[in-house]
Amino acid sequence: MDARRLAYLEAMGIDAYARRGAVTPPPPVVSSPAERSPVVAQSPGARSPVTAQRVAEQAPATGAHPAGALSWEALTAAVPGCTRCGLCEARTQTVFGAGAGQARWMIIGEAPTAEDDRLGEVFSGRAGELLTSMLKACGLAREDVYLANVLKCRPPDNRDPTPAEVAECLPYLMNQITLVNPALILCVGRVAAQYLLGTAEPLSKLRGQVHTLGPGAWPLVVTYHPAYLLRSPSDKRAAWEDLQYAMAQVPPVVA
Repeated sequence: MDARRLAYLEAMGIDAYARRGAVTPPPPVVSSPAERSPVVAQSPGARSPVTAQRVAEQAPATGAHPAGALSWEALTAAVPGCTRCGLCEARTQTVFGAGAGQARWMIIGEAPTAEDDRLGEVFSGRAGELLTSMLKACGLAREDVYLANVLKCRPPDNRDPTPAEVAECLPYLMNQITLVNPALILCVGRVAAQYLLGTAEPLSKLRGQVHTLGPGAWPLVVTYHPAYLLRSPSDKRAAWEDLQYAMAQVPPVVA
């Protein structure tokens, strides 16, 4: 392990050590063709999938959704004026997303934080700093990936998003994913993963495998949210293993 990678792991708060022998990354766990449907099959008791195709079923009747096949310019203009759910009443501003419009990796979290809402920036504050270190450990800068959340407005008191809120906001995210067309989506956090994959499975069961998302069957890997890792630093090494797994499936930089 080179000195720069060691420095990045130290920035993540992980004690670096050298292992004996070569480390063989786990093999890809790729869904079968039948599992690559845009709508994920539910297990008993699972959360009802909230997908762009089911917005009309999940959300209040607030009219046709503007998102879908919008250009970057049109999508960027549409989000700040959105009033489709009650979150618009308490927000300071929307948090659209940021990064490379044709990124190889896309990072998706749950919702803006209070700091994100104040600054209008995605993944800001201490959690954002940790995410930056995590990306550096993969040889990436924030500008190399595309960062976004399931929601564009902050839920009050950092509560979990409701299905109706997700249903109203998800078309914006799906439009972003379509425009970026990433080779890999890294989904950070339980709530985002459960909503995107339409499941109630715990994070522990969603990690360590490649899921598929949406009509583009985009590969998706799940790991911990950096805000959670700040509260539970003992799981940082497990998060690093998730990043190694993701890199083994889709290298973040083309050689």
